[in-house]
Amino acid sequence: MLGISPQSAQASHFWAALDKLAASCQIIIDRPKNSRHPKYPEITYPIDYGYLQGTTAMDGGGIDIWKGSGNQIDAIICTIDLTKKDSEIKILIGCNEEEKQQVLAFHNNSEAMKGMLVRRA
Repeated sequence: MLGISPQSAQASHFWAALDKLAASCQIIIDRPKNSRHPKYPEITYPIDYGYLQGTTAMDGGGIDIWKGSGNQIDAIICTIDLTKKDSEIKILIGCNEEEKQQVLAFHNNSEAMKGMLVRRA
């Protein structure tokens, strides 16, 4: 079987590493809930969006985060952007089920952008 079971030791270590990373970095919210995307003003952010300061993602910026009302990392979104020809993960922190679905819809809003939600077990 390919892949990692959400309950496996590898998965546990992955989530623990994300927790450690997030705890060691300041969260910067540069796109608050209901703000408009800087390049695509027809797109609004359903919840707070930002990054972990001092980290690096595929696009050269910080690792992206979606921040809900809680504080625990609950999931990640794996994204593919066919226009930019890149892939990233986005960390979901404190997102309830409705917020998770809003973020997932945000990342599946076009033919060029696709996202897959990976929940913490």
